[in-house]
Amino acid sequence: MKRWLWIIALTAIAIAGIVYGLRKQPAPVESARVTVGPLRVTVEEEGKTRLRSRYVVSAPVAGFMTRLRLKAGDHVRSGDAIARLSPVNAPFLDTRTLDTGEARVRVAEAAFEVAQSRARALQEELRSAEVDLDNWKREERREGTLVKTGDLPAQRMDQTVTQVRRAEAAVALAKANIQTAIKEIDSAQAEMAAARALLRPTAVAQDSRRETIPVTIPAAGRVIRVIQESEGVVSPGTPLIEIGDANAIEVEVEVLSPDAVRMGPGTRVLLTGWGGPEALEARVRVIEPGGFTKVSALGVDEQRVRVIADITSPEAAWKRLGDGYRVESSFVLWEGEKVLQAPSNVLFRYRDGWAVFAIEGGVARRKTVEVGHRNGLAAEILTGLKDGDTVVAHPDETVEDGKQVGVK
Repeated sequence: MKRWLWIIALTAIAIAGIVYGLRKQPAPVESARVTVGPLRVTVEEEGKTRLRSRYVVSAPVAGFMTRLRLKAGDHVRSGDAIARLSPVNAPFLDTRTLDTGEARVRVAEAAFEVAQSRARALQEELRSAEVDLDNWKREERREGTLVKTGDLPAQRMDQTVTQVRRAEAAVALAKANIQTAIKEIDSAQAEMAAARALLRPTAVAQDSRRETIPVTIPAAGRVIRVIQESEGVVSPGTPLIEIGDANAIEVEVEVLSPDAVRMGPGTRVLLTGWGGPEALEARVRVIEPGGFTKVSALGVDEQRVRVIADITSPEAAWKRLGDGYRVESSFVLWEGEKVLQAPSNVLFRYRDGWAVFAIEGGVARRKTVEVGHRNGLAAEILTGLKDGDTVVAHPDETVEDGKQVGVK
């Protein structure tokens, strides 16, 4: 009898094991809860700070600039002279240029001598014309006396007057020719001086008598960067230093064009990752109307738009920020304080909408839901669920409506 009892017991155990193994096992799943809390929809992009107003001080004219003594971070006042420009020294002369200059000097000297000789000849002509004029005037006075006494006919007096007028014209012409000759002498002398100036020594020392031009600051601020520090020859428009108001900082962010359309002036921005312990508040001021193409890190062409935001947090909180500092920008497109929400990983497409698997008594129940705002991590639940509901996270093909599930 005992042997049969053992056989029956073992058989019952085996049958129970087979039945237990063949019955449906609950599908293992991960769960999440529906909660009520704050929800924020943002666009995350990396940006950088920049000065709102900056000035690049350039050389007004070509010249030799003295060394700049300013350093990045120095304070400057409007009208301060940062450097002085003096005339550039003449270049070195090669053999060909030197020979050409010497020949030009000889030509100028010859022209000067010719002009002097011509002036001397004209002086002689003037003296001769003046003597001739004096003779005819004396003859005019003598004949005038004889005409009055009747000893000389009046026709003879007319001829003498005509000769006087011709002599006066000859004197005037001689004086005009002398003035022209004097101008030719001055011109030849200037040409000779210019030709000799080209042959002067090229390496001349800086002379205090040489004219200098100051380079002044247009506005007060701080030096952002020194572009041309060492002394040397600069061309007109050469940038020297960059200055700006370090307390007037704005944030420049390049966002995708579809995201830019969702923003507007006044959009709230949270700045993190800038080095401080707390996030900074900012507001969008300008969304530039023109976009541009930029290649992403994956090699994809993206259309981006620059968005400019003003920092609204107290200056004491961000006073260590400077020009070109990196920040992480979060543009708040929508936010709510008491929002019924669920993780985005519990949602799946069902027919023309969204659905979730709610866990009720260990059984998965499919429920259609209406979804509102989403931020990638969580979604606003408008209808279909209530606070505290437990739902299946990451539902796969093993989860079906009405199937038993077991939470891992």
